This record gives sequence, C-alpha cells and structure tokens, in this order.
Amino acid sequence: MTSRAKSVRPVPRRRRPARRLLGALALLLVAALTPAGAPPAQAAPTLLSQGRPATASSTENAGTPAAAAVDGNPGTRWASVFSDPQWIQVDLGTRATLSQVTLAWEGAYGRAFQIQTSDDGATWTTVHSTTAGTGGTQTVNVAGAGRYVRMYGTARGTGYGYSLWEFQVYGETGGTAPTCGETNVAQGRPATASSVESAGLPASAAVDGNPGTRWASTAADPQWLRVDLGSVRSVCRVVLTWEAAHARAFQVQTSADGSSWTTVYSTATGTGGTQSLAVSGSGRYLRVYGTARATTHGYSLWELAVNVTGGDVTPVEPTDPRNPNLGPNTFVFDPSTPTATIQNRLNTIFTQQERNQFGPERYAVLFKPGTYTADVNLGFFTQVAGLGMSPDDVNLNGHVRVEAFWMGGNATQNFWRAAENLSVTLPPGVSVERWAVSQAAPYRRMHLRGAQNQIQLWNGGDGWSSGGLMADTRIDGLVVSGSQQQWYSRNSEFGNGWTGSVWNMVFQGVTGAPPPHFPNPSHTVIPQTPQVREKPFLYVDGTGEYRVFVPALRTNSTGTSWYGKTPAGSSISLSQFYVVRPGTSAATINAALAQGRHLLFTPGVHRVTEPIRVDRPDTVVLGLGLATIQADNGTVAMRVADVDGVKVAGIMFEAGQVNSPVLMEVGPTGSAANHAANPTSLHDVFFRIGGPGVGRATNTLTVNSDNVIGDHMWLWRADHGDGVGWAVNTADTGLTVNGDDVTMYGLFVEHYQRYQTVWNGNGGRTYFYQNEMPYDPPNQAAWMNGATRGYAAYKVADGVTSHQAWGMGSYCYFNVDPSVVAERAIEAPTNPNVRFTNMVTVSLGGVGTINRVVNGTGGTANAANQQVYLTNYP
Repeated sequence: MTSRAKSVRPVPRRRRPARRLLGALALLLVAALTPAGAPPAQAAPTLLSQGRPATASSTENAGTPAAAAVDGNPGTRWASVFSDPQWIQVDLGTRATLSQVTLAWEGAYGRAFQIQTSDDGATWTTVHSTTAGTGGTQTVNVAGAGRYVRMYGTARGTGYGYSLWEFQVYGETGGTAPTCGETNVAQGRPATASSVESAGLPASAAVDGNPGTRWASTAADPQWLRVDLGSVRSVCRVVLTWEAAHARAFQVQTSADGSSWTTVYSTATGTGGTQSLAVSGSGRYLRVYGTARATTHGYSLWELAVNVTGGDVTPVEPTDPRNPNLGPNTFVFDPSTPTATIQNRLNTIFTQQERNQFGPERYAVLFKPGTYTADVNLGFFTQVAGLGMSPDDVNLNGHVRVEAFWMGGNATQNFWRAAENLSVTLPPGVSVERWAVSQAAPYRRMHLRGAQNQIQLWNGGDGWSSGGLMADTRIDGLVVSGSQQQWYSRNSEFGNGWTGSVWNMVFQGVTGAPPPHFPNPSHTVIPQTPQVREKPFLYVDGTGEYRVFVPALRTNSTGTSWYGKTPAGSSISLSQFYVVRPGTSAATINAALAQGRHLLFTPGVHRVTEPIRVDRPDTVVLGLGLATIQADNGTVAMRVADVDGVKVAGIMFEAGQVNSPVLMEVGPTGSAANHAANPTSLHDVFFRIGGPGVGRATNTLTVNSDNVIGDHMWLWRADHGDGVGWAVNTADTGLTVNGDDVTMYGLFVEHYQRYQTVWNGNGGRTYFYQNEMPYDPPNQAAWMNGATRGYAAYKVADGVTSHQAWGMGSYCYFNVDPSVVAERAIEAPTNPNVRFTNMVTVSLGGVGTINRVVNGTGGTANAANQQVYLTNYP
C-alpha cells in the first residue's frame, strides 16, 4: 500500500465548471462598462437625505453651506471652520430606519467621527464610530433609526476643517418614536467602581436585582459606579436606590467607549432615598459620578436601574442544561439506544446528504459517553461528535468515514462535514479508515485506535482529493495521503508515521511527522505551534449536565491537548448559553448577548437582517452541524468588538443576494487594544458566496483586532452550483487583516475576483495556505490590477515590516479563457523580516498561467511546466 500510495499522481483538480449565465455579448458589455476586475455596482437603498434641510456647527464661508452636501450636486460642498469638533446634520422630515450612509469627502476629511441619529435633534445615538477615517468616498452600513442624522467629527484628517461634497443617508421611512421601557437593562451586567468599602460591598451588588445587597465606596470624593450595558443603548430613565450614605452632588454620565463621558443629569441637591431620573442620552456605559457626599461615610447604593428607549430587552428563553432543546436536526444517542435505531438514523441522514451539497439541511449526531457499534458515513453538512471530556470517553466500534463514491472516486467536492471528539475501533479484519475530503471537513480531536490500522485521505486507489485539516488527533497507526493534493496537520500524534505527498503537505507540532524534505517530497515540518487554543466543544459531565469546555491557550506545543494528559481550560454550563434555533431574529440573539449569554447555534440556516453583535469579552459562539448564518438585505452577519477572548467555532457564514460590505468583522476599524494574553480565536469558521443561489459580498472576513488566532478557515467564492458567474456572485476579497500579530493556522481562500488575502498588519503569521485563483475571468482585460496582470493570491501590504508564512500553495485554472495570466501568486515588500518558506504554484491541467511565485522570483507555472516550487523568499 505504501509504494502504491507514493506512485499515485493526481489528476488535475477540475471541479464541475461554473455555468455561464451570460452570453458572450453580455460578458463583453460587462467588461466594457465595468472597471477592470471590479464587480458591478448593486442597486442602492432609498436615498432619504437629498434636498432635505441641513444645518451645521459652522461653515468656512458663504459658498460652502450645509445645504450643499445634500443637494445631489457632486460639484458643491459643505466645509467647516478649522477646529474640532464639528458636525453636519440633516432633517429627514420623519422617522426612518437607516441602512447606509455615504460620505463623499473633499480633501479635508474626518479622521475620527461618528454617525449619529436622533428623534428630536437633541439626544443623539451613535450608530457608527471610527478613529481611522480614510477620506475619499466612504460607504458605511448602519443599523439605527431617527428623524435626524448627523456626522459628528472629533478629529480632522488635515489642517483644514471638515468638507463633504455629499452627505447621503439611505433607508426606509416609517415607525413611531419609541417609548421609555420598563426593563432594567443594568441588572446582571458587569459593574465596576472607583473603590469599595469592603469585599462584602462590591460594585456588582448594586446591579444584582437584590434590594438587600449594596455597593459602598470609601469615604472620599469623588467616587463612581459604572455599569456596562453590553451595547450602545438610548437611556431614558435611571433609578437610584440609595442607602443612608447618599450623594448630595452627583452626575449621571454615559459613554460609548468607557473613557469619554457625557453628562445627562446633574444635581447639587441630592435627596437620597429612591430617585427616579428622566434622562436623555445614549451609550454602552453608564456611571453615577459622585462629587460631594451627604454624610461622612462613602457613597452607597442598594440598586442602580437603567431603562432604555427603542424597546425593552427581548425576553430570552432559558436553557435547561440537563435537557436542552437542540432543535429537530440534532440527534443525541446514549449507550441504551438500540444499535439498529442509531444505524437507521445514520443511514437516513447519509442517504439525504450524500449529494446534498447546496441544500439548507444541516445535521448533528452526538454520542454520550459509552461504547457503540456504528458505521458513520458522513455526507454534506453533517457533524458527528462525542459528548465526553476526552475522545476516549466515546468509542465507536465501526467507522467514522467519508467516501467519494457519489463522484466516482473524485473527492474534490467533499466539503462541509466534521468528525470530532470520538475514538474509533475498526471492525475485526478491517485495517483501513477512509477520510476522502477536501475543504471545510475537519478531523479534529479524534482517536483512531490500533497500531496496525491506517487512515487514507483519498478514496484509496482511485480518484483524488484536495485539502483538509487534522488537528488535536491521535492516529495509532499510519496516515496515507495518496493523491491528496494538499493537507495541514496540527498538534497531532501519528503512531506509525505518514506516507505520501503531492504538492503541499504541512505538519506543525506533530509527533510522528515525516522529515522535512520540501519539495521532494513536499513536506513542510514546523516543530512547534507557537500559540493556539483548541476549539471549544460540547460535552456531558458525570451528573448529566451539558457543558461547553473552552481549552486554554497553549504555547510552543506539540502533540494533542488530551492524550495521556488532562486538558487545561474552563467549563461553562449550558445554562449560560442561549440556544439559537432557525427562525430566531438577530434582535433576540443580540438581546441574549446583552444579557451576558453565550450562543449555541443548532443545525440549520439562520437568516439575519442586522449584525449579530458580540461585545462581551470571553463570549463563546459555538455551532452544531455546520450551522449557517446567512446575511440578508446587505447586512454584516457578525461584528465582534475589540475585546479579549471571544471564541467563534463551528459556524458557516453565507452571503445573501444583496451585497454585504463584509460578512464578518473582528474588531471595528481602528482597533488597537493588546489581546496577547487572551486573544480572540476562530475555529472551523467557513464562508460561502454563491452556490445555493446568488450571493454577494465585497469583503468576506475583516480582522481589525490585534492578536487574533484563526484555526482552520475556508473562504470560498463559489466556482460551481447555482448563482455562479463573473458578474453574478461578485466578491472582491476573501480575508483582510488589519490587526497586528494575527496568526492563521490552516487558511484556505479561493476564487475571489481581486486579492484573495490582503495583510495590512505587522507581525502576521500564516501556517499553511491553500488558494485557487478565480476560474472565471472572462478575459485578461477584465482581470487587471492597474497595469499588472491579475491579482496576487496573497498580498502583504507595502508598509508591512514583519510577516512570516510557511507552506503556501496557489493554483490557477482559468477555464473561461486559458490565455489569462496571473503575474504572481504572492506580492510582498522585499524585507528580511517579511519571509516566506516552502511555496508551490500549479497550473491545474495547464489551463492558465501563474508567471512568478513571489514578486519577480520563481518560475512560471503553465501548460509546459505545471508545478513550480520555491523554498525561500527573500
């Protein structure tokens, strides 16, 4: 078997060609009318601001009035005086729900500014904030409502004032002014204080809903108590229940960021007792700031209550951690379940999912600790997982396998399935397990028992496969890659080693890895993993309670986190999670997050029309059965704040028909906090644009926060399926990294129309990169980057001074016009601290050309020379 595996040569990877939805004439028209390489513009929402009354904090002169920014004339402008802050506001005439604001800046632009809304022109709510404005034309997706909209500038980008050619507000009119709610949104939220009198009088006691507990400060002025509401809220009422030690003079203040404060109430004649204060303001943070005590003691509050407009917090369903409702497509088995019942269910799911590449069905099959007999043959969008703390707590006598019979042995489309946290004992007389997969099919935290056994990563003797991940896994026997074209193994243990190689095989922190010998065979071996957190997982403890285990960070690690050792990490009861089932609105999901809950997405497609906002540090977002979040109406599907330790795992994001600016954003623009001790991490997070139907997104994943870890991601603009074509499923860029010290393990990015990956931050590291350039440029003229032929697969920005990447593969298959040339696979500054190790470019079947590997270095991959290797750059 070993010699046979070594002799297997891959047939060039040729998926089902993308169907041509436009005729030749239409393609020529699109190419002629659209800037080179740019997708066509999408239909805009309703423009509400044009011709409406506008006012401003100042004007530079009579020729630059506020009205000029809303007159629809791109040759007239508003300009302010040369100072900060300045603002321009427009009266829409009636309340409107907003979706987008476009700022067409003149040369004098805003570096730091907010977009704000108001119902009365006096109390403002911030719906967008940045400290890294770029000038030019900025289109900002927003979610908010109001009659008045303003740009509030706090820092100019030049020595001049602020100047806008056009200030355009889009959305839909309608709705009534909100009333003040009755729910106490401060209850249970994180609270801090300037001081505490003793450990028994903490800040949290003032927001716990218990009138018998209190916060008390030391006996000094000033003192304060602060609560984090979880997101920006419009505050309309604050109720203070004072103990005898009350404030004579104090302010109630709000803040969007916890550092800059706005006073919404002030008094020098505080009465103590219970004070109900009507206020108007907005912010994520609210504090009571005492400046003069009424007694010789400190300040003391039994309770601080906060009410908001815009609707009360949506009631969030509690989760029973012993009997959770995981939805109709999650099947949980225990050792008492009859074997026939288990196998019949597995067979039914597989029959439905074997070819169901683009259907909405999703399934999770979970096994409680114990021993079972089962043949688990996984089709599309099916996850099998054990519910033990260790993979060895659940043993399946049988198989956990993936075959490619449905495509005659070709496994290059065996995507979207997962095996996790199980041990497998093969049947007597059987020594081969098969995991014939390509992208987005993790084999994670698994144990294949038996030193005499092997796992084959292709269909075994026929067909071929094209890329996958094995992580935190123990294989007692041998791993045989066969015609697997590229593969990434991390923190695993191979008892009898590995055999096989085609183009790009990367091993990191793997015991039993083959020796490094790139490019013949093409084995890249990295001894350790510098910093990683394994994927969180669901399990059942010894009392029958469902919990989620969050593994701890490991540094300079090798081998698994669990075999022969106790995993380090923390455990969270499922009672602390909100279980999201299909049909749940983003508003309800955000309400759960605002109340401090984690999220568990059940199998299915979850459609959202506003962003899911993950604002709290250490929040866990975990999906079962490759749960999919679809962005509708052009929204961003998820925004993660610039906070410590968020974990997003087992989630797929999908673009809707209306173009989204980005599907997922980690950290807002301008994020700068250091998260080295507790980074945000993304595990088995996948993205799809097109395939089930039309999908569009300008950018797919943008990482603005520092220190983020990516642990197996596939970002895919579909090359086959429905809703596919150069002018149909439009998408510029897959991954954009703006944060510093970001690390990607097992990164797959494919078929985008411009740069596949753009890296703007310093200190970045990528371990294993798989890329295919777009198959479908209609001709060279349609795919030009200025004077350069095509776009690089991996772009490190010119200003980056430190970056490293190992095991890079980029492939072309220009099947619409094979004469198309990509000038280079990797584009990067020439700097000794910007380094690339072990690269390969391939012209699949000789269809198309990649002229150079990095910048102007490396050979040409084309029909005459289909594979090109480069070991180091520079």
